[in-house]
Amino acid sequence: MAGTDFQENTLSALTRFLGDSPLRILLKLLVVSFLVGLVMSAFGWSPYDVVIGIRNFFLDIWNLGFRAIDRVLGYILLGAAIVIPAFLLIRIANYRK
Repeated sequence: MAGTDFQENTLSALTRFLGDSPLRILLKLLVVSFLVGLVMSAFGWSPYDVVIGIRNFFLDIWNLGFRAIDRVLGYILLGAAIVIPAFLLIRIANYRK
């Protein structure tokens, strides 16, 4: 009797976790896997292409952030090419007074 209660509790917990009976979930997963595989085959995609696509997506976001920083630093350097010599000339001119 104790073993039966344990099996029922385990099956009940598994059913609660999966949202349905394990056999129905397995059947649903098989159908969805078949459909996704069919679509991927039609487009000529492989699982490796998907992984590389996700990797490239995150790399593009990462690089976009650094490109923005690079652009800001470029503006700072461009402005500094005028501001720093002007500042030094003003300081030298005021130093003589």
